[in-house]
Amino acid sequence: MKINSPLQAYKYLPQTNCGECGEPTCMAFASKLIDRSGKTADCPPLVKEKKFAKKLAELEGLLAPEIREVIIGVGEKAAKIGGDDVLYRHKLTFFNKTKMFFDVADNMEEAALVERVKQIADFRKFYVGNYLLLDGVAVRAASGDPAKFAAAVKKVAETTDLPLILCSFDPAVLKAGLEVVKDKNPLLYAANKDNWKEVGELALEYKVPVVVSALNDLDALKTLAKTLAEAGIQDIVLDPGTVPVGKGLKDTFTNFLKIRRAGIDGDVEIAYPILALPFTAWMAGIEDPVSASYWETVMASMFTIRYGDIMILHSMEPYAVLPEMHLVDTIYTDPRTPVAVDGAMYQVGSPTVDSPVFFTTNFALTYYTVESDIASNGIDCWLLAVDTDGIGVEAAVAGGQLTSDKVKDAFDKAGFDLKKDVNHNTLIVPGLSARLQGDIEDSLGANVMVGPMDSGRIPGWMEKNWPPK
Repeated sequence: MKINSPLQAYKYLPQTNCGECGEPTCMAFASKLIDRSGKTADCPPLVKEKKFAKKLAELEGLLAPEIREVIIGVGEKAAKIGGDDVLYRHKLTFFNKTKMFFDVADNMEEAALVERVKQIADFRKFYVGNYLLLDGVAVRAASGDPAKFAAAVKKVAETTDLPLILCSFDPAVLKAGLEVVKDKNPLLYAANKDNWKEVGELALEYKVPVVVSALNDLDALKTLAKTLAEAGIQDIVLDPGTVPVGKGLKDTFTNFLKIRRAGIDGDVEIAYPILALPFTAWMAGIEDPVSASYWETVMASMFTIRYGDIMILHSMEPYAVLPEMHLVDTIYTDPRTPVAVDGAMYQVGSPTVDSPVFFTTNFALTYYTVESDIASNGIDCWLLAVDTDGIGVEAAVAGGQLTSDKVKDAFDKAGFDLKKDVNHNTLIVPGLSARLQGDIEDSLGANVMVGPMDSGRIPGWMEKNWPPK
C-alpha cells in the first residue's frame, strides 16, 4: 500500500458524505480503506459514476498491498495469503496469517487417507475466545500415476471442503487432479525450469494459482515468476526451496529475507507470497520420529517469523501442531488493537439468584482466564466483562479505564440489577481493583467484597467468604 493515512485516501473519494457506504463521512470511509476493513467497492458513487473512474483506478493502485494477495480454495474456508506491506510488525501489522497445509499421499490406503484428512479438518484449539484451525490439505503424487492421483484428490475433496494443494512436477498428474477439483481453485505445486510451460498452461486453462519453484536459485525463481506473469498468470506463489539442515537451511532463511525485502521495496517481479516446506525435516536423516517432529516445528517457527505465507507440514502430533498454531496466532495478532470480548454480563454454568456476581475487564486473555478458573471448578456465577478498551484490570485501574462509573455503566448496559436479579445485592471485585471498593459501593448501592488478586484463588476464597454473612 503506497498511502498510509486516511487524508491521502480521502483525496480520491467523492467527498460528498452521502453515507451510501454506511459511514457518516467520506473521511470515516477513508479510515476503513487504510485499515483494510473497507473496500473501494463499498462506495457506490466512486464505482458507478464515470467522472470518478480515473480516481478509482488511481486509488486502487495506491491501496494495493506491496506483496500480492493470493486466494486458494473457495467459499468461507478459502485461504488468503500474502498481502503484506511491511517487513516488521511494529511498523504496521501483518495481514493474512501463515496458512498451514498438511500432507497426504496418493499411495495411502483409502481408510488411512480419509482418517488423516478428517484429523486435519477436525483439529481445533480454543484459544483466547477463538478456535485455532488448520487451513488445508496438500495432496502429494507419491505414485506418479495420474489415475491414482485423481482418485486420491477426489476422495480428499469428498471428505473435506478445506482448500487443496496439488503436488507434482508432472503436468499430466496435475491435470488429472485438476479435472477432479477444477471448481475448487486449488494451488498447483509446482512449475520449475523443466515443466514451466506445461504447468503454466494448466494454470491459465483452469484459472488457478500456481507455485514456481527453483531450489536456492533466486535469479531462476524470479525469471520463472516473470515469465508466467507475462503469460497472464497473476496468482503466483514462490518456492525458493526449504533445506532442513546445515548451510542449506541458512541459505533458505536468507533467501526468504531477500525475496520479501525486494518485494516490499518495490520489485514487483518477485512481490508474491512465499511457500515454506517444513515437512522436509523428515528428509534430514533424523531417525527418531519425535525428534523429526520437533525439528519440523522449529523450521515452521522460523518461517512463520520470516516470511512464510503458506507451509506444507507433516506431523499432526499436538506437541508439534499447537506451538505452530500459537506462534502464527501471536505473530499475526494486530498489535494496535487489544484482543477483547464484548462488554456484557455472562453466565458461567447455571447461575441462580443465589449465585455470586463477579466482574473483570473485557481484555480477552483476562476474561477467559477468569472464566476458565471459575468454570473448571464448577462454580455457577454471573461474570460481568467491563469494557476497558481491552485493557487488563491492574493497568485499567491505573490508567482510568476502570472506574466505579464504568462498572455502573456496564451493569446498566447489561440490564442487570443487583437488587432484583440476585437476592444478596453483592458484587465481588478483583483484588487488583480493591481501591475502587468504596466508590463502587456508592455508585451501585450494593455490598462490595474484594476477591483474590489471582482468579486461580477464587475457589479457596469462595469456601471462606461465600455466601456473604
